[in-house]
Amino acid sequence: MTETAQALPSFLREAEQQSWTYQELLVALCNHEEQRREEKTRLKYLKWAQFPFEKSLEDFDPKESVSLSKRQIDQLKEYDWLDQMFNLVLLGPPGVGKTHIAIGLGLEAIERGKQVTFISMGELISLLKTEGYVRKSAIRLKRMREADLVIIDDMMFMAMETNEANLFFQLISDLYEKSSIILTSNKGPDS
Repeated sequence: MTETAQALPSFLREAEQQSWTYQELLVALCNHEEQRREEKTRLKYLKWAQFPFEKSLEDFDPKESVSLSKRQIDQLKEYDWLDQMFNLVLLGPPGVGKTHIAIGLGLEAIERGKQVTFISMGELISLLKTEGYVRKSAIRLKRMREADLVIIDDMMFMAMETNEANLFFQLISDLYEKSSIILTSNKGPDS
């Protein structure tokens, strides 16, 4: 119970003052340990996600969106799609909130104990091309492959060479039925 070690003296004082039974003291200590571990895990997952900014879904105003209603956002917040490993594609012109929604969903997923990774398409291609010989790239891609949710921002922002497309396809294949993916793009598939 490493997380509780520092708090033990204050728990013992409170147990003495409140006349706790041994069982009540143990329950309080175990609850504290569990809460601290969950908080440390949440902070670690938040760091690993590498969001460019933190904006929650509550900060998103559906009235400003022409294509997403409050009901649809509330339905996404139920997270059935994440539990079933479904994928989401958010398409639309710049400035409509695609990245905001993706990050908001990612933050909520972390609060639910899920591991999330956020990456732009340009950065992803760079990581994929250097995975074999740059340790930092290999570590980041390993975390991505282990994540419950992978968010790829600006999917069709750049044209890919054949080799890059093959590397990207291999990553998507690795994630298939292991993770949910959210893709954001300014362009539709026919663009």
